[in-house]
Amino acid sequence: MYVDVILPLPLDGLFTYSVPDGLREKVQRGVRVLVPLGGKKTYTAMVCNIHDERPSHLRQDVEVKAVHEVLDQQPILLEDQLRLWQWISDYYMAPIGDIFKAALPSGLKAEDGYRPKTETYVRLSEPYRNEQALHNALNILARATGQKRVLETYLTLSHWDSTEGATPQEPIVEVTREELMNETHATSAVMKALTDRHMLETYEKEVGRLGSGGEPHPERIKPLSQAQQEAYNQVLFQHLKRNVVLLHGVTSSGKTELYIHLIQKALDEGRQVLYLLPEIALTVQMMDRLRQVFGNRLGIYHSRYSDAERVEIWQKQLSKNPYDVILGARSAVFLPFQRLGLVIIDEEHETSFKQQDPAPRYHARSVAIMMAQAAKAKVLLGTATPSMESYYNAQQGKYGLVTLTTRYQDIQLPEIQIVDVKDLRRRKMMPGPFSPQLLAAIRKALDEQKQVILFQNRRGFAPMVECKVCGWVPRCKNCDVALTLHKNSNLLTCHYCGYTYPVPTSCPSCFETKLLGRGYGTEKIEDQIRELFPEARVARMDLDTTRTRNAYERLIGDFANGKTNVLIGTQMISKGLDFDRVAVVGILDADTMLNYPDFRAYEHAFMMMAQVAGRAGRKGARGLVLLQTRNKDLPVVRQVVNNDYTGFYQDLLEERRQFHYPPFYHLVYVNLRHAKEPLVESAAIYMGGLLRQQLGDRILGPDKPGVARVKSLHLRKLVIKLEQGIDLRRVRQCLRDVQQKIMQEKQYAALQIFYDVDPM
Repeated sequence: MYVDVILPLPLDGLFTYSVPDGLREKVQRGVRVLVPLGGKKTYTAMVCNIHDERPSHLRQDVEVKAVHEVLDQQPILLEDQLRLWQWISDYYMAPIGDIFKAALPSGLKAEDGYRPKTETYVRLSEPYRNEQALHNALNILARATGQKRVLETYLTLSHWDSTEGATPQEPIVEVTREELMNETHATSAVMKALTDRHMLETYEKEVGRLGSGGEPHPERIKPLSQAQQEAYNQVLFQHLKRNVVLLHGVTSSGKTELYIHLIQKALDEGRQVLYLLPEIALTVQMMDRLRQVFGNRLGIYHSRYSDAERVEIWQKQLSKNPYDVILGARSAVFLPFQRLGLVIIDEEHETSFKQQDPAPRYHARSVAIMMAQAAKAKVLLGTATPSMESYYNAQQGKYGLVTLTTRYQDIQLPEIQIVDVKDLRRRKMMPGPFSPQLLAAIRKALDEQKQVILFQNRRGFAPMVECKVCGWVPRCKNCDVALTLHKNSNLLTCHYCGYTYPVPTSCPSCFETKLLGRGYGTEKIEDQIRELFPEARVARMDLDTTRTRNAYERLIGDFANGKTNVLIGTQMISKGLDFDRVAVVGILDADTMLNYPDFRAYEHAFMMMAQVAGRAGRKGARGLVLLQTRNKDLPVVRQVVNNDYTGFYQDLLEERRQFHYPPFYHLVYVNLRHAKEPLVESAAIYMGGLLRQQLGDRILGPDKPGVARVKSLHLRKLVIKLEQGIDLRRVRQCLRDVQQKIMQEKQYAALQIFYDVDPM
């Protein structure tokens, strides 16, 4: 017997091992096995196939290495999951080993990775489990008052004090060692004395890390408004005809309440639900909201949970009592579901659903749609600002489309005012990042006990530091980027490789001691707001302040409860967060988004500005948004002000059609990396030439990216534009053949080639 397995390594294809006689009964598809690789290494591998064919490429005198051990009694990977892995590997041109690495929690990949959490319990030793023996024990301890107090407390907690003869009159309760020590303030020495006397004994018991959400309360589901009810009925009607429906609802229209009704319907039908969110930050508010209704039927899954917690969720999903609803970020698409009925992808437009580095570079929205298709489940995409691809699919009839155009309780959309930064700077009325209009609005909001959100999509104190005399700028030694100043830590940091440098006291070029920070990051905005409004309670939400799981909850909780009244943040704060008292939103620098050198720049800028504007005035009075820009006459700026998604979509669609971009064309980026620049340059030219022989003018480049060196590796990029209807399988095979031909050449042995399919 032989098995084909996936190894958790960035390797294409499957590896074949023989199965010893003693393990044949245990081997199944979807179980993990321990296998050798190379000289001394062993890996946890996943069984894909079982057969009796010896690998044909091996000589008869070469022994096929044998499986060491079967690690599971039952499959931990379902058949649908295995097929999904293979689809992701094929479509995104990623080694199947990378899918394995991304999909399973680390504890399920390492030989000794996951250990169940155990707790020490205390119990009465066998000889003392009767009334007379307990009296004797207490007499023995008459002078050892500490030990006697512990034993008496234990008897009370456990109900052994109800014993008559040899029979307790109440059910015996298990007591933990920690609980007993806390109750009696006993020391470890006292506990040891009782176990040495063999009156008490300790034992270990496995306990789960997953907390209980309490009992479900479906009666807490709020009735839908008339507009929500109409949208709900339309979603159900559209799902009769199409598997995927796009819900286009303005910000604060109550999409979440509609989702809750759809979830309850799926649960009533005995199905499971996957609810995907783009950011871990959003799970905090959404978790509280869903837990109030679904209680312990709800499970949470994202990368900020400990690995052991994620292993236990995986195991629970395979059990006879899985979570009925999983709320998670993109990695939740890899979880096992036994009866999936509905997938909700909230804020479906968000780029966070696309995994960038490390591989596989998959899009969770596309993967979730394929996953639902295999399970015969329905998909609902929800957003106020649909992605071009999803809206196009809805317009073409591939997806159903439902619109929700009124805010909950008919609250008006915020008033958006454009602030002409160029004019204010020309008139010397705006020396810093805040216009006079924005400062006045902040002052008014604080005076009225309202809250303010300030959006600046750059973290750190200053994006770059410059010598005021000679213009020297400190740059990363590993990457082609200027270093960002982080004032609180007094460090210069590379946001590409993470390397940090102490801030120099003088310029190494001209020895000038005055080095100036150029531009504004969130840290600098925070400093200036504290100076201008010393009475304000200010918080900052960006990657630097939310590195721990609890940091999100604390920041969002404090702002939601009014403990802070000014929240400064990057794009994190634009993503679906719901705060009651936000009166003013300031978009400090729209131009950094609009001027980004990427064909999606306007799409991303429109979405981000519209979403962050939607945080204002969600309850009560109409909110105010101040949008600061140097380009006030751009159509996209006017479209944000007028909340004109349809006009924006039509303008952009024509541009995309003209220049051969999605949704009319598929894009594939071919990225090449090498430590030596001449070598990566020649490899990119060579690869471009080979591809053009088969794909013609669909190949663009190679070109040098804006950041052409990252982590000491030089980069080059080819762009492939593929029209709708082309045979994508043939294209993928062509790419693999060309890559194989290049990698066979000795000088390119260390070259790295990887693909980004449907890049964001």
